Formats: sequence, structure tokens, C-alpha cells
Amino acid sequence: MTRLATFLLALTLLLSANTQAAELGIQQELAQSQLLGKGSYRWFGIKLYDAFLWQAQDAFVNLPLLDGRFVLELVYARELTGQRIAAASLDEIRKLNLGSPEQQSRWLRLMQQTFPDVIEGTRLSGAYQAGQGVCFYRDGVLLSRINDAEFARAFFSIWLDKNSSAPALRQQLLGRTL
Repeated sequence: MTRLATFLLALTLLLSANTQAAELGIQQELAQSQLLGKGSYRWFGIKLYDAFLWQAQDAFVNLPLLDGRFVLELVYARELTGQRIAAASLDEIRKLNLGSPEQQSRWLRLMQQTFPDVIEGTRLSGAYQAGQGVCFYRDGVLLSRINDAEFARAFFSIWLDKNSSAPALRQQLLGRTL
């Protein structure tokens, strides 16, 4: 086998293992899940990530999403620092006018401690549990459990609030067409 063929085989196995690990993270949170919707997020035409919203198969369809359980998975298309992801997340929370200045400062510190640097193909997932908080995973491996229901609701509002700065992505994640 040539070096190139060996490299390509190893790369394929690594990507497959990362996908399987990420799926295990989702399955840990939602034993039987279904994809509610998916879409891509672009900033000035540059693709930053693909987003996937998973919910339990037995989820009550009329229940507001932020009153239940779900997993939001982002698969990054480019390299970003965890610090930049945290800062951008806080900017979006502020645009939605969620939390007090003190809460926002605390939430920024939590995100800075939690979010890793990412490269193309990195999967970051957030498992939301209404009234409890969120668990964050990188490629299926638990990064952090944050037991702050207000933070969790504010964080996921970035994508799911009716006033999201990415309304087309919100519609796609909710399984709606424009």
C-alpha cells in the first residue's frame, strides 16, 4: 500500500471514529433521537458551520422546544478559537437582551473555560435540559456540565429565539421551509 493510500485510509477511519463518538454523545443525552432540522451558518458568505438539531423521538410536538430536551450539534467548517466562539456567543446573547450584565460576565467566563479551539470537522454539541442546564461535548467527549438553567436557555436562544440574528437557520433547524 502506498503512503498516500495508507494516509487516506487512516484519515477515513479517524473521521468515522469522530462521527461515531459524536453520535454516542447525542445518544447518551437522547436515547432515541431524531433529526428535527439542519442548516448551515454563513458569515458574510463564509461558511462557519453546519448545525443539526436533534430531539427525542417521543418528544411532544406541541411542546415549545425550550421547555424540553434536545441536542444542538455544530460541525465546524473552519478553524476558530474557543475564545472567539465564546465572545461571539455572548454578543448574540446580548443582542437578544438576555441576562443581566453580571450574568453575562459570568456566562462569558463559563464559555471561555468550556469552548475549545476548533478546526474543520470538529463537532461541538450542546445537550439542553429545560430547567436544569446544558452539557457540552466535543466529538462526543464531555467537556462540561453547566447547571445554570438561565444560561442554557439564553445560549440556545442564539439559534432558537424568534429574534435570532440567523432567522433562516432557525427555520431550517426547526424543520420549517422558508
